[in-house]
Formats: sequence, structure tokens, C-alpha cells
Amino acid sequence: MSKDAVVTIRDVARESGYSVSTVSIVLNNAPLARYIPTETKERIETTAKRLGYRPNPLARYLRSRRTNAVGVMVFDLTDPFCTPILRGIENSLYQASYLPVLADAHNEPHRFERYLEMLLDRRVEGLVVIANWLSVDINLLADLKRRRIPTVIVGREIEFDSICNVFVDNEAGARTMLEHLHRLGHRHIAFIRGPKTLLSSAQRWKGIRQFAQSVNLKINTRLVVEMPETRDPNLSFEAGEKLTENLLRHGRAFTALLAYDDMAALGAMRALLRRGVRVPEQCSIAGFDDVAQAALSVPSLTTIRQPMEAMGAIGVGLVLDWVAASNQKRESPIVSKKVAAELVVRESTHALK
Repeated sequence: MSKDAVVTIRDVARESGYSVSTVSIVLNNAPLARYIPTETKERIETTAKRLGYRPNPLARYLRSRRTNAVGVMVFDLTDPFCTPILRGIENSLYQASYLPVLADAHNEPHRFERYLEMLLDRRVEGLVVIANWLSVDINLLADLKRRRIPTVIVGREIEFDSICNVFVDNEAGARTMLEHLHRLGHRHIAFIRGPKTLLSSAQRWKGIRQFAQSVNLKINTRLVVEMPETRDPNLSFEAGEKLTENLLRHGRAFTALLAYDDMAALGAMRALLRRGVRVPEQCSIAGFDDVAQAALSVPSLTTIRQPMEAMGAIGVGLVLDWVAASNQKRESPIVSKKVAAELVVRESTHALK
């Protein structure tokens, strides 16, 4: 047999001395394999390994109609929000012996639709979508429902009756962060709100207002600015920087700033430091998400941590439960999983002196 030849079940049968049917039963772990003696199975498996036999995934699919592949759709792979979620997804799929098939839509609706077609053509058994902040603008939900493919949205709350989703408790997280700043003595607080079209932006602002009302903290509307709509989540840094520069340019005094996300907070920090405002001695800065850059900045950023790796793992669990239910011809409930946020106090916040 040549070095590049594909090893078949017939080759393993010839080398091991057993019939093709017996070898096929063992190597495919068919139900009848439990009746085959352990010594026989071990000899067949040893021979297959020595010859370099590898199962033919196409033949396996034709027999079982299973691909053991799950599509993983990312709207923007460069978004730091996506990386830890991807790690959680990949680890969980690996442990379940599923292959992730990754597609990056580059925040382009047409690319998303094309990749969706390609993933479905390849018979992925489920789909996990990491939703960055533009996902609400993509008219994908009805199409996914029509395709009847098990789908989980991770990272954003989606109000749709046929798609599972995993998301953080935005209201509680924002309340917790404002409470932290309030306990440090801050009363003149600037806010960088997220884009209007994002549900998470409204939820975080609701949490902020709830806490402010509970302690009679007045929110100065002159200290509230809003991030613009954009197709690039990485522009959050630039938006935070520019909005903070505008606040400083107009002489609006504040002792703390709470941003919609970490990248906007880091942009705000750059604007403050450029103007000679020391962080946190003269102004405390806080964000939301706990992306990798938050811990690496100088000073390191106080933030609300989304358990993003865990969210990815939860999303995989939901989609695989759905796949199993579908294979067993039973209904699977549509689940919306809200996970708790966590306050992470670092160097960028300080008690008001």
C-alpha cells in the first residue's frame, strides 16, 4: 500500500483477519458491537490505528444524516467582546465532540446571509450566533425560524419566540456600578450612553436611573452624552474619546464617568489623561463588559464583568440540547438565559476626597 493511499475498512479486515462486516461494526461502534468479544475489538482497533485508518465523514453522514458540526456566526471577529465567548463555545463543542464551523460576517448583512446559506448547505446541526451591538439591525430572525435550525444568540437579549438566547443582566450590572461610584462619594457623574438602537443600552440606562432614584441622586442631563450609531464596534473607543473631549471642552465638571462599555471608557480615559486630568485621583472611570484590555490599561479599568466564556458554554449547551431533542423527535423549550454580572474593582476608581 502506498504512503498516500486511503486506508479502508477492507484493508483493516484483511490485516486483522476478520470479516469486513465485523470490522465495520467495531469501527463504527454499531449497536451489534456489544456482542463482539473485547479481544476481537481490541485487535481490530489496534490494526486500524497501525494502518492509519480514519473514518469517512461523508459515508458516516450518509448513514446517520449527522455531521456533528455546529455553525458559529460572528458579526465582527475583531470585536474584543467576541473572543472570550468564542473560547467558551469552542471548548464546549470540543468536549461534546462537535466541530465548530466559524464564519465572520464583517458586520455586513449580505455576508451574514451568504454565510448562513453556506453553513446550512453543509448541514450544520445547529447555529450559535455571537451578537455584537449591530445584530438588532439584521433581519435574520424570521429566516432562521423558517429554516427550523436550532439557534442560540449569545451576548444580546432577543425577543423572539423560536430562538434561544443567553445574555447578561444589564440592569443589575449598571445599578451595581453606579452604586459603587456613589459609595465612593461621587455625585457629579458623567454618563456615556450606548447607541439608541441597542436594547442593552436602554437596559443599562434603566438600571442607572433606578439606582439614582433610590438614593435621590440627580442626573445632570448636561453630563449625559450618547454614542453614535456605527457599523464598527471598535469605534467605541474613538466615540468615548471624542464625547469626553466635548464634555471637557464645554467646561462640564464631573468627578466620575460611567461609560456604556469598556472600550468607550478607555477612550474617555485617554481624553482625560491628554487634558492632564489624573485618573482616578481627579476623575474615576468605569466601564462594562471586562474585555481583555480593561485589565491591561494603566490604570486598570474598574468594570462590570460579563461571564463571557461561561455564556458561550451555556449557549452551546442550549443548542446541543435542542439538537438532541430534534433527533429524538421531541419538542425543545425556547430558553432565554439571563446571567448575573459581577463588579470588578480595579485602579480607575477612587474615593472622592
